[in-house]
Parts: sequence; structure tokens; C-alpha cells
Amino acid sequence: MIRTGLRWLLSAFYAFAGYAHIVRPEGFLAIMPSWVPEPEAVVFWTGIAELLGAATLLQPWHRELRKAGAIGLALYAVCVFPANINHFALDMAREDGGMGLAYHVPRMIAQPVLVWLALWVGGVTDWPWRRRTA
Repeated sequence: MIRTGLRWLLSAFYAFAGYAHIVRPEGFLAIMPSWVPEPEAVVFWTGIAELLGAATLLQPWHRELRKAGAIGLALYAVCVFPANINHFALDMAREDGGMGLAYHVPRMIAQPVLVWLALWVGGVTDWPWRRRTA
């Protein structure tokens, strides 16, 4: 029951983020590392990826599709980590300190948690609650 609730919560989070990427890309473009080619297209397609990942986590008919969506969202969270690091660096370099460490440090810690959470709610892993057999 906890896994199902968190699956719905994570899906809602990614659906909202995907929508935001498509409708209001400016904030995402502002934190995009300069080495990323075609940043507008990348922001748009990351929004699409988030929406598709959210949909695959919620669909109840095909467990393997749910697992594939979970793996996709986990990989997505890994791939956008450079933008989060870039945002942290840009923000902290501002004269006013930007959003500050109280925002950025938890966000940095949350990224690997999002990777694990996608895999757990998608049924890819049971770690750390896996039952051991003798």
C-alpha cells in the first residue's frame, strides 16, 4: 500500500514537472549547462519523457511496461543531474547567494533518492527491504 501511494505521488510529481517543462521552459533553460546542444528541444523532450514516465508508472495493465517506465525515470534523474549541479553553482555564485544551501543541499541529496524511488515504486527493486532466503 505504501509503494502504491508513493508510486501515485511520484507520478504526480513527474506529470507536474513534465507539464512545467513544456508550458514554462524559461526556468529550465536558465539552469541548462552551456555544453548542452539545442537546449529548447532538450527541455521540451525532457518534459515529454516525464509525462510518459508518469503515465507508465500509473498504468495498471502491464508490469513490465511499468518497470520500463521506472527505469526510464531513474535514468532521466541521472541525466538531469548536471543541470541541477549547474543550477547550484550558478545560484551560489550570485551576490545574494540565490536560493542558498538550504534549498540546494537537500535537492542534491534528493536526486539519488528519486532514482531509487522510481525503481522501487516501479517494482524493479525491493532493496533495502528484500527478504533474504537461507
